Amino acid sequence: MSTSAPRRDFPVVGMVGGGQLARMTHQAAIGLGQSLRVLAVKPDEPAPLVAPDVVPGGADDLGALEALAVGCDAVTFDHEGVPQEHLRALVAKGVPVRPHPDALQHAQDKLVMRRRLSAMGLPVPAFAEITAPEQVDAFAAEHGWPVVLKAARGGYDGRGVWFLREADSPDARSAGAAHGDLVRELLAAGTPLLAEEAVAMRRELAAQVARSPFGQAAAWPVVETVQEAGQCVEVLAPAPDLAEERALEAQSLALRIAQELDVTGLLAVELFETDSGLVINELAMRPHNSGHWTIEGARTSQFEQHLRAVLDYPLGTTTMTAPVVVMANVLGADTTPEMSVDERIHHLFARFPDVKVHLYGKGERPLRKVGHVNVLGTDLAETRRKAVLAAHWLSTATWDDGWSVHEGTPAEVPTETGARR
Repeated sequence: MSTSAPRRDFPVVGMVGGGQLARMTHQAAIGLGQSLRVLAVKPDEPAPLVAPDVVPGGADDLGALEALAVGCDAVTFDHEGVPQEHLRALVAKGVPVRPHPDALQHAQDKLVMRRRLSAMGLPVPAFAEITAPEQVDAFAAEHGWPVVLKAARGGYDGRGVWFLREADSPDARSAGAAHGDLVRELLAAGTPLLAEEAVAMRRELAAQVARSPFGQAAAWPVVETVQEAGQCVEVLAPAPDLAEERALEAQSLALRIAQELDVTGLLAVELFETDSGLVINELAMRPHNSGHWTIEGARTSQFEQHLRAVLDYPLGTTTMTAPVVVMANVLGADTTPEMSVDERIHHLFARFPDVKVHLYGKGERPLRKVGHVNVLGTDLAETRRKAVLAAHWLSTATWDDGWSVHEGTPAEVPTETGARR
């Protein structure tokens, strides 16, 4: 690992985190003539496997963050898990941290985010801070069961989320006791908590925008994200059967949040679509799983746009390159396939030469995101069928031609919600 890569005439962007988002941002930087410097804990993380300029260290190490920032034109993130005090120390030294810590805190802390969006008059679920077990029962008495309990900080892909039902045990008293034990355990471990009402939704959407320090902003088409066990498995672009008025509403929400929070770079707003309108679920201020389709599916990918935004370049056009684009995540299988990854890719390309594959260089383990596929087409059903088959094959080395799509939950049924990335 090197901390003293030679400075060139082109900008250097530092990215905190060495995961797949940094890896794909590095790929976009190459086309722009830029250099991406990565802060990574281990040399075998996805980004260090391909990026030549890597600073060793973690996001909680101020010295490593300072080393990353030396000579950088901007410092940005592939995850939000950076202590606020470290970010503010960088800002105090004149480092252009983008997004600024004042904005990023809304993606780091769900209570901060909920309070700010509520004060802005934006649609959010009913929520309350939880500092004692009995507050969960009080919240349920006001808003009804089930209750979604969340860790205010951290959590992704359904982690840090607990779906509490009154019927989890034979009577309400013992259910409350069981929930109380969980809350006490979490609070004792130092986990800040909030409770939210369970939103009865039709489906989940995502609106992604980018904003530069100059204030220029751009929005991609609104997409539908398909979740399974709290984890995104598919993204459908554009969101099928979404009324133009609703799509414009979602984009306007995202653009307003980006402006009022002074976001620089990417902002992904995860949304619930309900019978009565849109409800905001989560915010992410970085490249996001819901935007992976843009690599082939939009004139400017989310990764290139993020670099443009944090460096204050004019933003690129976000129009789609095909009528329909489907992204499907490649997840680690329960059992290791007999075929190697290379053999699986070989067979996939023989059957579907038009499928675009993006693998992250990760070791396989059950349900771990190890890659994704993008498929462009004109017919949603056929494009989706191909994407699901391709992702399933890369995960398991089996063709599931009796595939079935993941149906949305009926609007009248409260749905488990979570922090999903």
